[in-house]
Amino acid sequence: MALNMQTLMLYLLCWAKWSSSMEIPEEAFVQERIQQPPTITKQSPKRHVVYPTDDFIIKCEARGNPAPHFTWTKDGKEYDPSQDPRVITTINSGTFTIKNSNGNLKNFQGRYRCYASNDLGVAISEEIVFITATIPRFPKESTKHIEVEEGDPVVLPCNPPSGPPPLNIYWMTSKIQRIQQNSRASQGLNGDLYFSNVQSSDSRNDYLCFAHFSRTRTIAQKEPISLIVIPFALPNDTESPVNDIGLSAANSIKDREPRFLTPSGSSSKITALRGETLQLECIAEGLPTPQISWTKIDGDMPKHKATEENFNKTLKIINVTELDDGKYQCKAENAFGAVKHAFSVTVEAAPYWIKKPRSKVYFSEENAELECEVGGQPQPRVQWKVNGKPLNESKPAINRKVSQGVITLTNLQLNDSVIYQCEASNEHGSILANAIVNVLNLAPMMLTPDDQKYIAVEGKIAHLHCKVFGSPSPTVFWLKEDMETALEGQNYFVHKNGTLEIKDVQREDGGFYTCWATNILGNGTTTSMLEVRVATEIVFPPEDLMVQKSALAQFKCHAEYDSAFENDFELSWKKDGDEIYSDQTEDDRIVMDGDILRIIDVSEDDEGMYTCVARTSLDAVTADAKLVVLDAPESPEDLELTSLQNRNVRLDWKPGNSHNSPIIEFIVEETTFEPERWHEKTSVFGNTTSVILQLSPYVTYQFRILARNEVGKSHPSVPSEKHTTTSAVPEKNPKNVKGEGTNIDNMKISWEPLKPIDWNGPGMKYKVSWRRQGANTTWNEQIVKKHHHFVMNTSTFIPYDIKVQALNDIGPGPDPKIITGYSGEDIPEAAPLNVAVEIMNSTLIKVTWSEVPKEKIRGHLEGYKIVYWKIKSLLERRKRYVEKHVLTFNGQRSHGMVPGLEPYSEYGLIVMVFNRKGDGPQSGSIHFKTPEGVPEQPAFLQIANFAKNSVTLMWGPPTKPNGILTGYLLKYQLINDTEEIGALNTINVTDPDTTKIVVSDLDTSSKYKFYLNAYTQAGPGKLITEEGTTVMEGVPVLLNIGSSVSATYANISWIPGMGHAASEFYVAYMNNRKGKWKISDAVNVSQNFHILEGLEPGTEYTIRLMAKNWFDNTSIFEDVIETRGKGIRGGISTQGWFIGLMCAVALLTLILLIACFIKRNKGGKYSVKDKEDARADPEAQPMKEETFGEYGSLESDNEDKPLKESQQSLNEAMKPTGSDDSLAEYEEGGSEGQFNEDGSFIGQYSGNKEKDAADENGSSIATSPMKA
Repeated sequence: MALNMQTLMLYLLCWAKWSSSMEIPEEAFVQERIQQPPTITKQSPKRHVVYPTDDFIIKCEARGNPAPHFTWTKDGKEYDPSQDPRVITTINSGTFTIKNSNGNLKNFQGRYRCYASNDLGVAISEEIVFITATIPRFPKESTKHIEVEEGDPVVLPCNPPSGPPPLNIYWMTSKIQRIQQNSRASQGLNGDLYFSNVQSSDSRNDYLCFAHFSRTRTIAQKEPISLIVIPFALPNDTESPVNDIGLSAANSIKDREPRFLTPSGSSSKITALRGETLQLECIAEGLPTPQISWTKIDGDMPKHKATEENFNKTLKIINVTELDDGKYQCKAENAFGAVKHAFSVTVEAAPYWIKKPRSKVYFSEENAELECEVGGQPQPRVQWKVNGKPLNESKPAINRKVSQGVITLTNLQLNDSVIYQCEASNEHGSILANAIVNVLNLAPMMLTPDDQKYIAVEGKIAHLHCKVFGSPSPTVFWLKEDMETALEGQNYFVHKNGTLEIKDVQREDGGFYTCWATNILGNGTTTSMLEVRVATEIVFPPEDLMVQKSALAQFKCHAEYDSAFENDFELSWKKDGDEIYSDQTEDDRIVMDGDILRIIDVSEDDEGMYTCVARTSLDAVTADAKLVVLDAPESPEDLELTSLQNRNVRLDWKPGNSHNSPIIEFIVEETTFEPERWHEKTSVFGNTTSVILQLSPYVTYQFRILARNEVGKSHPSVPSEKHTTTSAVPEKNPKNVKGEGTNIDNMKISWEPLKPIDWNGPGMKYKVSWRRQGANTTWNEQIVKKHHHFVMNTSTFIPYDIKVQALNDIGPGPDPKIITGYSGEDIPEAAPLNVAVEIMNSTLIKVTWSEVPKEKIRGHLEGYKIVYWKIKSLLERRKRYVEKHVLTFNGQRSHGMVPGLEPYSEYGLIVMVFNRKGDGPQSGSIHFKTPEGVPEQPAFLQIANFAKNSVTLMWGPPTKPNGILTGYLLKYQLINDTEEIGALNTINVTDPDTTKIVVSDLDTSSKYKFYLNAYTQAGPGKLITEEGTTVMEGVPVLLNIGSSVSATYANISWIPGMGHAASEFYVAYMNNRKGKWKISDAVNVSQNFHILEGLEPGTEYTIRLMAKNWFDNTSIFEDVIETRGKGIRGGISTQGWFIGLMCAVALLTLILLIACFIKRNKGGKYSVKDKEDARADPEAQPMKEETFGEYGSLESDNEDKPLKESQQSLNEAMKPTGSDDSLAEYEEGGSEGQFNEDGSFIGQYSGNKEKDAADENGSSIATSPMKA
């Protein structure tokens, strides 16, 4: 690529501004042999303290070209480690190891310095001080006994052995438990244990001082110190230790103003070193224990650096500077005085760099300037050296000038490469710097390989590297493909090391780039290619969660990324900055599934900030979400009772952790007389931490508190201390005082006893007072401990004034209220008069009466009772035994409504008053009759026969006619399965005894709906409906279709319809699992049953009865049956018992059909008895639709399975008249009716009496009142 000459000249003209300061990089040595003076790269620390048991390495490493040669000096004299058999040297290195195999480390103590040299110069290390030390140990000594009088000060010395810092001192017991320290007893900086004043509890014989030298991993233990505290004896009392009163007196004698145990005197001088930590200490004795405070006399205390430690006895200032010079003062103070101590602090410093000489690479004919400026206190001595020798001992250079810490070199030539050293020292230390002057002429050397490929993502920063070396330092600029000018703009920046930085990378930034490096000796280029990819983006970041403890927390984080990262993309999670690893989750409780992080059974430890990290090889984006775990609050703490009074107390507490859900309320519970039973006393808002509690006298209280937030309640707090109130007179009297008789000649006075908390004192009793109301008599009084009192020999129901007062051993309670009580009641002695009945409608009446006078009631009026009973239905010929009903009307009243009566019936009733003792006499009996009502719906409506153009309908009279039937109204209409409905036709049946009718002129094979209701003089009753379909030509009519199943067979049974006895049909059945139909031979309708054999046990079959032997729309009936689980061996049709059973069924069916034909030929004539039975009172019949009998299946309940409704509504076919089912109902006592001696049917309401009567007269059979 051709470079624009104008651009090149511009950079060449800028040569005067080029920076020549740089080091020769390692890559330059690989490409080309470039000479470099030695540079010290590694050396041992300046000060080393070692122990004779260790081997020790003294390090010195350097680089240069040619490779450096290493020499040493020890204590200023030449030392050659390679000639010393006691050490091991390293090839091409100045490092050597001192072996301790012979315990000879002490012989190597001294000051070492390393020299690294080659043809261009000599570099030297800082001085290394090597010191050996012994293992620190306490000197052997016997147990020390110290006796001190109570209240006096004492110091327990530690005197730790000397050793390398850091040193940590611990005071412990023989059981390795730390001695508790406080403002009264604490450890000083020197390790001693100071007591400002001793107490008897300080006595012990195992005070142990431990010195821990962490650098040597050594702990030294001092022999135990025994401290004996002698109790203070008052004057004239030498026989025994002081008691509490004596101790107080002793303390008053020992009380004294403070005095410093350390430091001594009123002032002291302290020297601190710059950069280190300054600690000033003041420990004082006195009684009471003095308190220490600190001030700076001549200025402000250093901010953010000064802290008070060790119970304010130590002032600590970190990173001391010269600004911390000055006077500091500590003050020890108690109630008896104060003492002060002043510290004059001077800050000195080891030498430190202000301007440090730097190594540089220079171009020939350049000038060089080396600056060396240091600080320190005292002022350091500065010395220049050249190649390791003092400047005054080296060969003079005509181009070198030295003045005030600056060396100036002019007109440098290629052979002027050299190393200068600047070394500064004072009493606190020394520092040294090597400054290399390397004179080199070199055209730009491209160190970054050509054709480098870089990949960046949109919106991020891209770095294209161009590492180059040359002397003078080359100027670097960048060009993009097809551009002749250097890249410019705010998005482009070329770093000093040649790297091109492209900010906010976009797609158009992709392509080829060229790096140009130029100096006056030549040019160099390298090319790079930049590929820009789509930046990774989190499109659905996780959301903050607030989750209850033990629940499930789930974060979702979905990211999109460049398709080129398909195999390089990773989605990970962090918690509070720490990576979550899927293989490190305990018990699979934390699950990372794709872009979902699921935390099961959340606990408090799971709370924190969760970070979703979407990462590729080039970029990473994060999104944070906070998980807050909600839980019930922790128990309140530090319950304290203050402001203790007899009638109230203040309870204070500290709230526990609310667990991220604000506390709503605090619940205060108390326990009084039962220590383990707590009761809620009050509750306060959650922002409250104290409450005033009202108390009762003569009670021992203890309180505890629970906190509640939205999650739940905390555990109860630790109970408070107990508080007992003094006794007082009662403040309450008993409640619910009552006076009422238990017999007609007494009165029981009773009340609710006071709860123990209301006793207010010992000896709880009650003073009971009573007198007859209205009589001017004195009060009768009795003091009792029970909760009731009987007044005997009273008149019946006399009012009394009553009062009950509480009293205890302290005195009586307040004056009680007077209440009215009554002596014993007797039953009323009069009945209500003027009882009358007003008929409201056919089921409701209103009864009125005159109220009974109060004096006749002889007790508390409870109300009135109406007793009523049904005498008979007006449809009956004679009365029946009655069942009585009672309606109660509470309170004082003179009327009542009686609902739920039966229409067209005769009733009787009486009225009586009642009190708490019982019912009074009955009023005279009143008889009344209810009018007719509308009838109930007919008992049933069924289609008895189907024909091509007609159907025969049969029905039963209403179970409850509610009057005299006047006829029926029949309506019907066509309802084929279309939206059109035919016109409504009406047939008025005026004969109430008619229960059968033939409806003619119907369409063939059409569906009709029939509506029927009965009439009385009161109007029409409820409708009953039925649906049916006329038959097609040749389709048989089957009634009461049923089935019996076993494991391998099914018996299908039916009753043939009238006129179809000679018809034929076919039985088809299909195994529902196999889906294959089988069809039987022709079956005659008169056969009554058909058996399917060879069925599979436990299998569902679909059965169809069809008019023809192929499948079309002539199906008569369809149902699903299921065979039993176990089969019967052999065909059932071959079993003799089954053949006999089927013959018996056929014979019985034939007999029933003959009886039916005979009944039909009678033309509907009934005996008188039949008509009476037909009109029997419904209440004497079972409350079922089966009262009149119904058609039903003839099979037993155990084996029959009802079949679905066919087109002919076969399920609702009637039972044959006089069936076994109907007889059984009467034989089992299902009906509550019986026949009278003349044959008429009578019903009763008498419950058990009715049943007994039925048992005595025997059961009778009622035939169904249907026209045949």
